Amino acid sequence: MVDLTVVILTKNEEKNLRKCIESFRGIAKRFVIVDSFSTDGTEKICNELNQELKKFGGSLDFYQNKWVDYATQLNWGLTKTNITTQWSMRMDADEELLEELVSEINQNLPTISKDINGVILRRRVYFMGRWIKHGGRYPELLLRIFRTGKAMCEQKVMDEHMILSEGKTVEFKNDLIDNNTKDLEWWTHKHNWYSDREVLDHQMTIKKALTNASLLENSKSTRQAKGKRIVKNKGYYRLPKFFRAHIYFIYRYYIRLGFLDGPEGKIFHFLQAYWYRFLVDAKMYECEKLDKKIKPQEDLKA
Repeated sequence: MVDLTVVILTKNEEKNLRKCIESFRGIAKRFVIVDSFSTDGTEKICNELNQELKKFGGSLDFYQNKWVDYATQLNWGLTKTNITTQWSMRMDADEELLEELVSEINQNLPTISKDINGVILRRRVYFMGRWIKHGGRYPELLLRIFRTGKAMCEQKVMDEHMILSEGKTVEFKNDLIDNNTKDLEWWTHKHNWYSDREVLDHQMTIKKALTNASLLENSKSTRQAKGKRIVKNKGYYRLPKFFRAHIYFIYRYYIRLGFLDGPEGKIFHFLQAYWYRFLVDAKMYECEKLDKKIKPQEDLKA
């Protein structure tokens, strides 16, 4: 068992949470669930999992905290839940570890040198049960494991990343997977919610003249994130509204070979690269026409 605490935010995650926890195969000492008052069976599942984990020397602690935004909720979980393990980890409830990554964490994490404070993981996304390999979606490099107290979630409305306060990072070879089992209605509802966050983030970026320097550490994962932000803020958003969604879909689906991901890929790339980006533009247009400001978002009403 690794001296590791895994922090997971939940809101109505009864369909995903068990497979997330079980994917660790008993290597994590503690799980911390920070729930924003779920109305399904999430709490019941947490209680069951805690009893199961105790048999093997682990534990799962369930907390509830009012949602403000993702970064605030995650940082609350990292600082207010008495984490005493050497390492902490951020996970989403719809994510899982591949067996190879479990072995890599179990073998390598305890032996990492003291100058390394963070571990970058590779994430692959599944949609309707299919791995989305193309369209520029893989691999996504994310700082997910870090020495306790050495990283926080940057305070952004959208596309927030973990940042180290000090130290170096190392990249593990194997993948974690994003494999949400909820249906397409939930997925589109979630992206409609995301679109408000995206517009709010853009409005705040313009108002405060935020720059990419908000990412403090310079690991491979945040260099990737910085590159994406430069492309979005300095390139994509300078193209004409609506037209840019069309161009982005062509880039993802044809130039970056998204069509190789089959029917599931066609649905994913169209909805995520065209419909979603077009919806963001439509809301931006509405805000500009009506001099409207997007309000801070509550948690997702799943």
